[in-house]
Amino acid sequence: MRRIFGAGKKAAPAPTLDESCERMDLRNDKVEEKIKKLEDQLMKYREQIRKTRPGAAQDAIKRRAIQLMKQKKLYEGQQSQIMAQQFNMEQTRFTVDNIKDTVGTVQGLTAAQKEMKSMMKNNKELDLNYIDKMQDKMYDMMDISNEINETMSRSYDVPDDLDESDLMAELDGLESDMTFGEAEAGGAPSYLQEPDVELPSAPTKEPEVNEQELGLPAMKT
Repeated sequence: MRRIFGAGKKAAPAPTLDESCERMDLRNDKVEEKIKKLEDQLMKYREQIRKTRPGAAQDAIKRRAIQLMKQKKLYEGQQSQIMAQQFNMEQTRFTVDNIKDTVGTVQGLTAAQKEMKSMMKNNKELDLNYIDKMQDKMYDMMDISNEINETMSRSYDVPDDLDESDLMAELDGLESDMTFGEAEAGGAPSYLQEPDVELPSAPTKEPEVNEQELGLPAMKT
């Protein structure tokens, strides 16, 4: 049957959105180039009309300029349509990209959720009961350590039967004795008092000077 009727042609794959946008860009560039050429020609005709005297020659130039203006308006209309289509396609492509990003984000979160679930299941360190028990053991060890430190810091020479009130009374008596001793010493503490040292008395009469011993002539009296 294929030999008689021939094999059917495979349908060409539909253009992608990116390919369609690229093709629209090329069309817009071509139309833009045509409009630019027409504008350059219109500028030349305008200069010719300004330099030509009114008459048949000027009217002929004006007719050609008007024809170019019509073509320019036609291309500008086509360009407006192309730009409108481009805008719609860009919006569609943005929406498609946004959907792809959303799908990728959801897939990534799903994979992360599975990984977290596996970690929570296979690692006892992430079990709340295990963590609570570990914390309780840490507290117990801290208490034992504190008890050991208190035991090691005990004084061996201090008797255990001393009363705290008796110690305070003895401290008050010690302070009274220190105050009484300072009052007897003139109100100054013992470490600020001067020691009792006998100093020689000051001379009351000037010593006699022998001029002859000093090599001076003796004064007559």
